[in-house]
Amino acid sequence: MEKIGKLGEIGDTANVKAGYARNFLFPQRKAIPATKENLSEFDQRKAELMAAHDSKVGTAQDRAKKVEGASLRIEVNASDEGKLFGSVGTRDIVQALNSKTGSDIAKSEILMPHGVIRELGDHEITLDLGYDIHVAIKVTVAGLQSAADVSDDGSIIEEIDEAEAAAATQSENAEEHEANAEEKPTES
Repeated sequence: MEKIGKLGEIGDTANVKAGYARNFLFPQRKAIPATKENLSEFDQRKAELMAAHDSKVGTAQDRAKKVEGASLRIEVNASDEGKLFGSVGTRDIVQALNSKTGSDIAKSEILMPHGVIRELGDHEITLDLGYDIHVAIKVTVAGLQSAADVSDDGSIIEEIDEAEAAAATQSENAEEHEANAEEKPTES
C-alpha cells in the first residue's frame, strides 16, 4: 500500500474500475479492497506503513540530491547540419548519468516527453524518482571530433585544412616529377 498517482495518499479510500483493481492494484499490493476487516487491519498497521513510506521518500530525496544540478555531455556522430546519425535515448543518458554521479538511476525514471534526442545542442531532461520527486538535468549533445582534430589541451586545431592543402600540393609535385622522369629519354 502506497501513494498512487492521482488516486490518493496511503489510507485514502478511492473508487476505481474493477479491472484496474483486480489486474493492477491488488496484484502489485498497491491497494486492498475496502472491507471492514481490511480497514480495521489497516488502522492497526498505519504507523508501520507510514514509517515505511517515509523511509522510501527519504531514499528518493537522497537519490535526487546526488543528481541534482547534473550536467551531462554526450558525444555522438552527427552531420554538418546538426542532425544525429542515430539518437540519444534513455539508455545513453542513464549510462552517462550513473557513471558521472555514481547514482543508480533506472531507464524508467527518465522522462522524455518529446521522444529521443535527434539534434545537437542543450536539452532539459526530467527524472521522476517517485513520490512526487522530480529533478531536472541538462544534457548537452555534441558531435564527435576525431583525435586528429583535437590538440593536447582539448582545443580544435584550425591548421588542419592548411596541412591537407600542403599534402595535396606535395603529392601533385611528386606526380609531376614522375611524369617528367618518364618523358626524358634514357641515353644508351
